[in-house]
Amino acid sequence: MPAPDAQLLLSTHCPHCPGVLAALADLVKQGVIGRLDTVNLEQHPEVGQALGVRSVPWVRIGRIELAGVHSKAELAEWAAKADSEAGLADWFHLLLKEGQLPRAQAAIEADPTLLAAVLPIVGNVEASLNVRLGAGVLLENFAGTETLRALLPRLGDLSQHADARVRADACHYLGLTGDAAAKPWLDARVADDDADVREIAAESLQALSREPA
Repeated sequence: MPAPDAQLLLSTHCPHCPGVLAALADLVKQGVIGRLDTVNLEQHPEVGQALGVRSVPWVRIGRIELAGVHSKAELAEWAAKADSEAGLADWFHLLLKEGQLPRAQAAIEADPTLLAAVLPIVGNVEASLNVRLGAGVLLENFAGTETLRALLPRLGDLSQHADARVRADACHYLGLTGDAAAKPWLDARVADDDADVREIAAESLQALSREPA
């Protein structure tokens, strides 16, 4: 897989930008990053406006956007996983942990295929409640859409997870697909050992029964 390209937005008077620029330049020399596009926002403010960037340094590596100061090691780590679902899931996890739900929403709205990268968060039993709630908002935004229905098999797998919280969440999202194909997975959870899972599975089945044929 080729190394991801990167873009850096900086300004002349930013004290942290030279360090980030030097780190990214080194990563280009090492082949960790394929190409670096650098833009000085004092000369080209329209670039920042188009990207919705309000502070620098700002870096995009592959599809991952990072605001603020990051070390060379951190940038190399993001570059190594920039175009993988695991890397995108880590990025969404970071955004949600930092309370930046709107940024995550904007990224997925611009490229709905990124919604799949939210599923590893659903299955992460160590994720905080706020992160899990944020992941729920991202998925709920696509209720009844082909984008969410495309994730049916993976949601079905999550509905069989060892952790009851994951099974419950998966049952909720299966209901939101609005797809009758979710019923076999939900039927299996109506007799779940966990009361919450049983309740949510039943509610989702009821919701699916109300969907037009």
